[in-house]
Amino acid sequence: MDSGDSIDDLIRLVTSFSKSRDWLQFHTPRNLVLALCGEVGELASIVQWVSDDDVDEWLTRPANRSNFEAELADVFSYLLRLADQTGVDLGKALRAKMLVNELRYPQDRARGSSGKYTTYE
Repeated sequence: MDSGDSIDDLIRLVTSFSKSRDWLQFHTPRNLVLALCGEVGELASIVQWVSDDDVDEWLTRPANRSNFEAELADVFSYLLRLADQTGVDLGKALRAKMLVNELRYPQDRARGSSGKYTTYE
């Protein structure tokens, strides 16, 4: 993100785009969640068969990088619309979730482990 692109600026951008096309009528929370799932699926599909060892090199190819960025932007735009439509402050929600995660995943026990938080209870 550019330094001038706050979350609020980006929400206004995607909302304005949708509003100018009379798409807000379609942006119910359920529809936005489903659209978000679809876009995450499209993002997953472009790296699905790229091995973990090859992803970094794969992303250096301009066509791959461009496609990856476009799909990631689609995911982000639907996430922004969903947060706006439901009145969720993404920054506040993320900070609150990170506090929960700090308790669920204590550094001294979770470091280097991929276990679910119930592993550390």
